[in-house]
Amino acid sequence: MPATPSPSGVLLAFDFGEVRIGVAVGNTITGGARPLTVLASVPVAQRFAAIAELIREWSPNALVVGRPVHPDGQAHAMTARCERFARQLEGRFSLSVVLEDERYTSALAPGETSVDAEAAAILLQGFLHAQIHPDRSAG
Repeated sequence: MPATPSPSGVLLAFDFGEVRIGVAVGNTITGGARPLTVLASVPVAQRFAAIAELIREWSPNALVVGRPVHPDGQAHAMTARCERFARQLEGRFSLSVVLEDERYTSALAPGETSVDAEAAAILLQGFLHAQIHPDRSAG
């Protein structure tokens, strides 16, 4: 995806998986993020209908999609799937989509809650932190 200016305002984040997609909401004003919901990845039409409803409800300025990679930063099979999902979101909803490194977000999510939605919130919180403190690494 081409580099775009840092989004501001309300953001929705997605932790894409083949079975489930964790969703979080946050904003650049408070710098906070919270888990929102978990969507089924399939069927695809139902997935995008549910995302469309979230976009109608939250009116985000941009979307953030987790980009999984190996610990050394190298891409793997799921990386391409997440990048494709990001392109589909951008094309369907005409919103800016930012790919964000999601290494370890699921491992950091507390087990007693929905891991997928928590992982999306951790991903978004890291993205927001990097926007507020660009001179510090998020990880």
